[in-house]
Amino acid sequence: MTAHPPSPPPDGGSWRQQTLQAGLDLLDQGLTVFDASLHLVAWNRAFLELLAFPSEMTRIGAPFEDFIRYNARRGEYGDEPEDEAVRRRVELALKFLPHDIERTRPDGRILRITGQPLPGHGFVTLYSDVTEQRRTEQALRQANLELESRVRARTAELQASNERLQEALDANEAITASLRRSEQQMRLVTDSIPALVAYFRRDRGYEYINRGYQDWFGLDPKRPELVSARAFLGPDVYEGIKPNVKRALAGESVTFDYELHTVRGATLSVRTTLIPDRAADGEVVGCFELTFDVTEQKQSQALIVRAQKMEAMGQLAGGLAHDFNNILTVIIGNLAALADARPQDQAVSEFTQPAVAAARRGAELIRGLMTFARQQPLQAGAVDVGALVSSVVRLVRPALPACLTLQAHAGDDAVWTWVDATKLENALVNLILNARDATPGSGRIDVRVRSAVLDGARAQALQLQPGPHVCVDVQDQGVGMDAATLARVFEPFFTTKRPGSGTGLGMAMVYGFVRQSGGAVDVRSAPGRGTTVSLWLPAAETPAELPALDEPGHVPDGARRGVALLVEDDGDVRKVVRRSLLDLGFAVIEAANGQEAQDILAQMDGITLLLSDIMMPGDIDGRMLARQARDRGQARQVLLMSGYAPGIDTLTDLPLLAKPFTTAELAAAIEELTT
Repeated sequence: MTAHPPSPPPDGGSWRQQTLQAGLDLLDQGLTVFDASLHLVAWNRAFLELLAFPSEMTRIGAPFEDFIRYNARRGEYGDEPEDEAVRRRVELALKFLPHDIERTRPDGRILRITGQPLPGHGFVTLYSDVTEQRRTEQALRQANLELESRVRARTAELQASNERLQEALDANEAITASLRRSEQQMRLVTDSIPALVAYFRRDRGYEYINRGYQDWFGLDPKRPELVSARAFLGPDVYEGIKPNVKRALAGESVTFDYELHTVRGATLSVRTTLIPDRAADGEVVGCFELTFDVTEQKQSQALIVRAQKMEAMGQLAGGLAHDFNNILTVIIGNLAALADARPQDQAVSEFTQPAVAAARRGAELIRGLMTFARQQPLQAGAVDVGALVSSVVRLVRPALPACLTLQAHAGDDAVWTWVDATKLENALVNLILNARDATPGSGRIDVRVRSAVLDGARAQALQLQPGPHVCVDVQDQGVGMDAATLARVFEPFFTTKRPGSGTGLGMAMVYGFVRQSGGAVDVRSAPGRGTTVSLWLPAAETPAELPALDEPGHVPDGARRGVALLVEDDGDVRKVVRRSLLDLGFAVIEAANGQEAQDILAQMDGITLLLSDIMMPGDIDGRMLARQARDRGQARQVLLMSGYAPGIDTLTDLPLLAKPFTTAELAAAIEELTT
C-alpha cells in the first residue's frame, strides 16, 4: 500500500475526525459516503486522486450534484447535454440502488465503482483502479487468440500431413510403417506434455486421450471409445462445464476454469481450452481439448492478494492501536490518580474501578491489534521447534475432550528457528483450540514439524526468501471452511464462533507474529474436509550451547502448570482472565455457569486449578461449585473471585481474589494456594 499524507480534517473537525481521516487516507481504494439527502459525509485522498477532483470541492455537506456537474463540464459523459446528464444521474442516485460498474476516464484509466446503500442513512461508494487488471485480461485474451491460431494452423498442418500419408499408404507399405512411427512419436510428445490432450467428436465420443487421463483419472489411453466425461468428471462438474462444451461445438473457441477431483482424491484447479474442429464445408465435427493444472498458480495469486490485504489492514490497525493506546493510557492514568487522591471516598471507587477494568480489557484488545500489526516487541532466541511442539501438545492434551486425539509428530532430528518461543507456544495453543472447536464429536488433531527447502516459485508464493525453512502443520478433521470464510480468516475481529466465544483476534495475532518473525502462514481448507494451518519460519543453525530441555529459559515463572477451569458468566471478563491464565502457563477450559462447570469436572480428570466467579446464574453458585470440587478431589487447587457477593466475609474456608485484579495479583493468589 502506498502511504499518503493525511488529508486536512473537515472544517470544525475534531481529533476523532483527524484519526478517521488519516486511516481512510491509507486506503488505496477511493471512498465516499453521502447521506440520505446526497450530501457528502466522508471521503479519502484516493477518491480525489482517482477521479481528479480538486481538493477544495470536498467538504462535509458538499452536494452530490456538484461532483456530477464538474464531471459533465469536463466531458466525462461524452456529448450528453450537461443539465440532462446531471439530472439523470442525481435522480438515479436518489433511488439508492446497489451498483457495481466500470467506467473509463478520459485519461484512459478504468475505474470500478461499487455502491451500497446504508438503509436510512445514505450511500457508501468504493472506487478502484482496475486498469492494469483489464490490460492483463486483454493480454491473456490476445494470448489465447494466438494459441487458437497456432492450434488451427497446426491442426491444418496435421490434416494435410495425414492426407499425404494416407495417399502414400495405398502405394507403399514402407510409408505405412513410417506413418505408424510418426503416430507413435506424436503420442510420445502428447504423453510428455504436463497437461490433458484429447479430441472428441460432435457426439461427445472421445477418439483420442493422452496419458494424462490415465494419471488423473485411471483411464486407458488405448481405449478412448470407452471414455465418458460425465463418468470421470462426476455429474456435478460435468453439468458445470456442459454450457462451455455446447459453445465449442457451436463453433466458438472457449477457455474456462473449474475444479475437478482426481482418482487419488486430490482437488485441482484447472483451465481448459476447447478448439472447434471444422470440416471442409465449415461444419464443426469435433473439438480439440487442452487442460492445464493451474492449482499452484491460483494459490500463489490468492496468497499474494491476501498478503497485500493483510499488509494494508496491519498498517491501519497499527495506526489505530497506537492512538488508542495513548487514549487508554490517559484514561487509566487519570482514573488511578483520582482513586489515589480520594481513597476513602466510596463513591469515587464505585465509579473508577469498573472504568479501569473496562479500560484494561480495551488494552488487551489493543495488544492483540499490535501483534497483528507486527508492532509488539519480540524476545527472540534459538528454539528447538520439535521439542517446543511436543511440550505444547503435552500441555494442551488434558484440555481436549476424551473423544479427540491430539498427536505430535516432531521427528527424531532437532530443527531450529530463531523466534519468540512464548509467542510461538501461544500461537500453537490458539491453533489447537481452534481445531478442537472445529471438530465436533470424535476426530484427531495432528501437529507435524518438518524441514523444507523452498525453491524460488514456492518461496515467492509465500512471500519468503528461498532456502531452508521449518514448517509446523496443525491439521484437523473438522468441518472445514468455504472460500469466503478462508479469505477472511486472518482479519481482525472476524470469527465464526458464537457471540461471546471469541474476540476474533486469535488468527490475526498468529498471522502478525509469524510475519513479524520473518515467516508466513498458509491455510488449506474445504467444507467437510478439515483444515491445515502451516506456520513457515526461517530455519536456524543449531546453537553452540543448547538450552536444557527441562528448564526452557523462554517460559515465564509458573509456566506449564496444567489445566485451569475458568468459570465466569461475563464473556468480557472471561476473555481477560483467560489471557492472564495463559500468560501464567495454564491451558484454559471455559464454562459460562456452574452447571456447565460441574459437567466438565465430572467428565475430565487432571484439572489443576478451578478459578470461579461467586455470583452466577442458575442454582449452582461459585461457592457451591468450589466446595464440591474440593471435597470430591476434582481440582487440585480452588480459587474464587468476585467483585461483590453477599456474605463474602463468611468464606473462611475458601480462598478469594477480589476483582479487578492484574495478572501479577492472580499469580500471587495462585502462589498462596501452594504454601
